[in-house]
Amino acid sequence: MRTLKNILVTGGSGFIGCNFIRFLLDKTSSFNGRLVNLDALTYAGNQLSLADIDEKYGIAANGSNARYFFEYGDICNRSLVETIFTKYEIDTVVHFAAESHVDRSILGPETFIKTNIMGTFTLLDVTRNIWKDRNDVLFHHVSTDEVYGSLGETGFFVETTTYDPRSPYSASKAGSDHLVKAYNHTYNIPVTISNCSNNYGPYQFPEKLIPLMISNMIEGKSLPVYGDGKNIRDWLYVEDHNNAVWTIMQNGITGETYIIGGENEWENIKLLNVLIDIVASKANLSSDKIRSTITYVKDRPGHDRRYAINCAKIKNELTWEQNISFEQGLSNTVDWYLKNTTWIENIRSGEYQNWIKKNYHKRG
Repeated sequence: MRTLKNILVTGGSGFIGCNFIRFLLDKTSSFNGRLVNLDALTYAGNQLSLADIDEKYGIAANGSNARYFFEYGDICNRSLVETIFTKYEIDTVVHFAAESHVDRSILGPETFIKTNIMGTFTLLDVTRNIWKDRNDVLFHHVSTDEVYGSLGETGFFVETTTYDPRSPYSASKAGSDHLVKAYNHTYNIPVTISNCSNNYGPYQFPEKLIPLMISNMIEGKSLPVYGDGKNIRDWLYVEDHNNAVWTIMQNGITGETYIIGGENEWENIKLLNVLIDIVASKANLSSDKIRSTITYVKDRPGHDRRYAINCAKIKNELTWEQNISFEQGLSNTVDWYLKNTTWIENIRSGEYQNWIKKNYHKRG
């Protein structure tokens, strides 16, 4: 088992990243070191999501014994990354930071290339120059099952599935995966890689399917469904994902890739109907009335038909397994969004970005 002391979490204010920070500091006893969160706080990075973590583990409350630190900035900023590595004696990177929304990548791919490929390159090259020949360090790269393309009605993605990205987003993530593997092979940087299926849970930006639909139901808006609604995704609760990432970071074999999934396939329209019933019950709304607002819209370009995961490798080799059932995960997620409507409104209204500009951009 690796002993990881000073972890740099890139994109730690985003959906999966902030849940990972919560998991390590609040939900596991196997980490006693320090976490440094580097985030540029773009539209999907919400520093307010970690306000309580900062209050509990940050400098203000703990001084020299602080375990959580926030650094504002871009992973493409080499001098900043180098400074952070030196300042905090970073021995571990878990790389979540990425532009991740397929629709946005279709409309504006350049940002995806810059962040996902050049940002990953910058991080890797800094590790190469600072860590040099150390073997007590680790670069863990978090990626997506979308790099493998689209499946037919049968079959599953496995670690050896041929890469076949279909969108600018998945192509940029495929490129970053290959960079990580190349730095391991060429420079002997200790790396591990994980490719996960669709995550869901608290703190997810409301443009994604599940939080978007929950918010629209509460607000009485229409529920847009791409195409015929029969595209299939494998759904993984974010805490189960982060448990898997931490398991790989501690015990995964250097240079190896591990696929993480919920083994939980759903057609989009069937998932939506289940979600409608949960929201209607919890919010005291009419499920029939909500269901009448489902609106089929033109499918997005290159929409992959089906993703499905076979995660036998991580289960058999690292003894990881999912702990949260889909029913419980959806219930937890709906409860969180119903209780945190202000969090959503701050993002949508622009108030949060105004707060970011006031508190952080002036330092950029």
